[in-house]
Amino acid sequence: MIGVRMVQKVSSTRGFAKVAPHVIPALDRAVHRLTRGRVLLSAQLLPGVILTSTGARSGLPRRTPLACMPEPENGTWILIGSNFGRPGHPAWTANLLAHPDAEISWKGADIAVTARLLQGEERAAVWKAALAFWPPYATYQARVEREIRLFRVVRKPSP
Repeated sequence: MIGVRMVQKVSSTRGFAKVAPHVIPALDRAVHRLTRGRVLLSAQLLPGVILTSTGARSGLPRRTPLACMPEPENGTWILIGSNFGRPGHPAWTANLLAHPDAEISWKGADIAVTARLLQGEERAAVWKAALAFWPPYATYQARVEREIRLFRVVRKPSP
């Protein structure tokens, strides 16, 4: 528990927000590739997925390691566009807005999903749950003027 609190404190700092976006995704992608999708380093603290979305402008596949908040009771996942508390929305959120059909790698399994931006009361309820799940999200939101985007990703039905 002490280790988690320390990580939460460190992850709330501006220095972390400057360095982490360049280091953590690269490490996650490398370890994920080397372990054939079985391990994400960042998932040792928070559950994580590799999101494969379609680039909003390029139309090319984009792979992004992300922390997620699983909703096991629904078989869904919440993706939080915190961008480590940096000013702009992360690119993957624009990709999902333009192309909601995507894929996640979850615990080594590739799952076709559809993403939906949460708004209004639904967003407020999920945001409250996200803050309980990982309190540094409150610090990230306080640091930026934009509203952090929340997406619910739902498994697509099998054909």
